[in-house]
Amino acid sequence: MVSRQALSLRSVAIAVAAALALSGCASGLGGGTYSRGEARRAMVVQFGTIESVRPVQLEGTKSPVGTLSGAAVGGIAGSSVGGNRGSAIGAVLGAVAGGLAGSAIEEGVTRKPGIEVTVQMDNGQYLAVVQEDEGERFMQGERVRILRDAGTTRVTR
Repeated sequence: MVSRQALSLRSVAIAVAAALALSGCASGLGGGTYSRGEARRAMVVQFGTIESVRPVQLEGTKSPVGTLSGAAVGGIAGSSVGGNRGSAIGAVLGAVAGGLAGSAIEEGVTRKPGIEVTVQMDNGQYLAVVQEDEGERFMQGERVRILRDAGTTRVTR
C-alpha cells in the first residue's frame, strides 16, 4: 500500500514535469516562428548575403515555475525526515535545495541550440542575428532576407 505522502510527492513530481515541459514549448526564437502579436504587423524587409554562420547555445528559461515546483517537491520530501522538529527543519532545507535544483533543471531542459548568422547587407554594412536553429542550414554566400520590426530581427530565405 502506498502512503499518502508518497502519493502527494508523486503528484507534485508529475506537476513539475508538466510545468517544465510546457515552459519549454512556450517560446520559439527561430526565423520561422512568430508570436501571436507579430501577426498582421508590417515588417521592414532588407536583403543581404551570408558572410558566416556559427552555432551558439540559447540559455533556457529562468521562470519561477522550476524554482517553486522544486521547492514544493523538496519541502514535501524533507518533511519526512526526523520527528516533529526534525521534519520542520527538513522541510525548510528540502524546500531550499529543491528550489535550487528545480531552477537548474528548468534552465537545462529549456536550453536550445541556436545560430549566429552574420550577413553583409546590400548597403555594405554587416549585421549579426542570433536565433534558434530551426534546421535552415544557412550557407556562406547564400542570399537571405532580413525581417525587422519593433525590436525583432530574423534571417529567412
